[in-house]
Amino acid sequence: MRQGHFSHQIVEFIPERLEEGVLYVSHRYGTAVHKCACGCGEEVVTPLSPTDWSVQIAGGTATLHPSIGNWSFACQSHYFIRRGNVVWAGQMSRRQIESGRAFDREARQQHFEDVNRQKGLPPQNFLYKGWAALKRWWNS
Repeated sequence: MRQGHFSHQIVEFIPERLEEGVLYVSHRYGTAVHKCACGCGEEVVTPLSPTDWSVQIAGGTATLHPSIGNWSFACQSHYFIRRGNVVWAGQMSRRQIESGRAFDREARQQHFEDVNRQKGLPPQNFLYKGWAALKRWWNS
């Protein structure tokens, strides 16, 4: 059955059996899980991190950001959970999906480069380039 609203439960561990219309949030394990809002029964796992999803709980309702795009499910559903309400989003083309995934990869890489810079660590590609040079020297 298609969902129009989600309640939420703060849990330490995600239950083995999920209820329809419930967003389970484990802050300890940085994860939010729910059954797909379209009613297909698939379990949707959204990692909570600065580069993935975030959940805000206010006024007794939960907001999950950004949207949930179930591109690997048969249903291909796409929606937001805003203040507990499901807001359906339009379908996306394969090109739009791939573009969004590329954007997410770049944003994730930039985030970790910024974190490394703040910690005084070299960029990730610096280590790769150093390893590649060492490998070339060793093989010569």
